[in-house]
Amino acid sequence: MTKRDYYEILEIDRNASEAEIKKAYRKQAIRFHPDKNPHDHTAEDKFKEAAEAYEILSNPDKRARYDRYGHQGVGNNSGGGFSSSGMSMDDIFSQFGDIFGGAFGGGFGGQQSRGRRVNKGSNLRVKVKLNLHDIAHGVEKKIKVNKYVSCTYCSGSGAENGGSYTTCSTCRGSGHVTKLTNTFLGQMQTSSTCPTCGGDGKIITKKCVHCQGNGVVQEEEIIPLNIPAGVADGMQLSVSGKGNAGARGGIAGDMIVLIEEEQHADLVRDGNNLIYNLFISFTDAALGVKLEVPTVDGKVRITIEPGTQSGKVLRLKGKGLPSVNAYGTGDLLVNINVWVPKKLSGEEKAILEKLASSPNFKPNPTSSERNFSERLRDLFN
Repeated sequence: MTKRDYYEILEIDRNASEAEIKKAYRKQAIRFHPDKNPHDHTAEDKFKEAAEAYEILSNPDKRARYDRYGHQGVGNNSGGGFSSSGMSMDDIFSQFGDIFGGAFGGGFGGQQSRGRRVNKGSNLRVKVKLNLHDIAHGVEKKIKVNKYVSCTYCSGSGAENGGSYTTCSTCRGSGHVTKLTNTFLGQMQTSSTCPTCGGDGKIITKKCVHCQGNGVVQEEEIIPLNIPAGVADGMQLSVSGKGNAGARGGIAGDMIVLIEEEQHADLVRDGNNLIYNLFISFTDAALGVKLEVPTVDGKVRITIEPGTQSGKVLRLKGKGLPSVNAYGTGDLLVNINVWVPKKLSGEEKAILEKLASSPNFKPNPTSSERNFSERLRDLFN
C-alpha cells in the first residue's frame, strides 16, 4: 500500500512551522479520536496515520530526511521491513497525550487505563556497510545484536510464575497522581507519574528471579534487514519494534540503521550518477579503439571514436544507481583523459617531429570548442 504524503495527511504546507504542525495534528487527532468514533476502523486508521505523520514532521532530523528522501528516508518503504512508526494505540497515547490536555475529560482517551505509563524500550543503533552493488540492487543483511528481549520465564511480566500483583495504594491503579496547588489565580491541578509503582498502577508481590522483576533480559538476536536500493552514505533507516524490549510488557524500541558506503576501486558516486576516469593513449584517441569500462554489474564494451578529444564525456544511460524514491536510474559518465607520454626514445621522438609538420597535427578547434576556451579564460581572469 502506497503511503500518503505526511503534509497532505495533516493538511499543511511543506514550510509549516513547528506550532502549525502541532496544531494541525491536534485537529486531525481530535477529529478521528476513537472516543469520538467508536467501532469505526477507518477513523482509527486515520488517527494512527496522523500520529505517524506528526512523529516524523515534529522531529527536525526526521523531517529533514523525509523532505529529502521521502518515505524511504524515514524507513517507510512498502514490504521492505522498515517503518518509522508502527505505533500501537497505547504507544500513541503514551507519546502524544500531552498535546490534548483536557480535550477528552482530562485524560487522553477518557479511560483511566490509558493514563498509565507505557514502558517503551530504548532504540538500538547499528552501522551497515554497503558496496555499490548492494546499493544498486538492494540487499538483505543479517546482523547479530546484543539487546534486551522479553523474559521467557515470566513472559515479560516481571512476576515469578505468572505471579500476583497488588493495586498500587498511592495512585489506586491509575499510574499517576494528581496534585492541587493554590496560586493567586486559583487552584492549579497537575498530574505526574506515580512515584511508588513507576506508572504501572500495580506492584509485583514476587519478582521473577531471572529478570529481577524487570521483564527483560539480555540476549543475542540475529535480525534480517531488507535494505532498499538507492540508499546513500549517512542515511538512516528505522526498523520498527526491533530495538530493546520495554520493561514489564512494554513496547519495544526501534533499530536505527546507519548506512556506510564503501568506496569503489574505480567508480566515484555523484548522486545517482557514477563517474569513471578512463585514460587512453594518444594513438587510441587519434585512431579510435574499443575498450572495456567497469560498471556496478561488471564490465561493458564502449567505442572511442577516432579524433576523440581529452575531456570528452561519454554517457552510458541507466548504468548508474537507482533513486531511493524509485524516480529513475542514474548514468555512468566516462570521462576521457588522453595520456601524453612523459619519456620518448630517439626513434619515437623523430617520428613525432615528422608528424608535427603535418597540418592534421596542428590544433584546429571548432568554433564551439574555441568559444568554450574563451569562456574558461574569462572565468579565471
